[in-house]
Amino acid sequence: QVEVVESGGGLVQPGGSLRLSCAASVSSFSITAMAWYRQAPGKQREFVARITSGGFTNYLDSVKGRFTISRDNAKNTAYLQMLRLEPEDTAVYYCKVSAVRGFTRSDDWGQGTQVTVSS
Repeated sequence: QVEVVESGGGLVQPGGSLRLSCAASVSSFSITAMAWYRQAPGKQREFVARITSGGFTNYLDSVKGRFTISRDNAKNTAYLQMLRLEPEDTAVYYCKVSAVRGFTRSDDWGQGTQVTVSS
């Protein structure tokens, strides 16, 4: 099992920036991908960005050009740099870590970190 901890959320004005971190504690697992999702009040959780162990990335269309996902494999940590934030980006942001150990696959989630974009 993988323990996942997010950090870096907060209150920011429209047009501002934040960087989220996702730290994974692994035991005999190899991480294959790390991803960010978000859930706004009254809405379903949605995919935001993903990065594989090989460095391939993909993004939600509405965040392309504003958000960048990156990863430090040595630290088992992923980052989400968010620029030009908009009120519509307000949500709880969750990190999902996908890992394998032999024939066992796992997907583990963190508790989430709140991002509020408001003036």
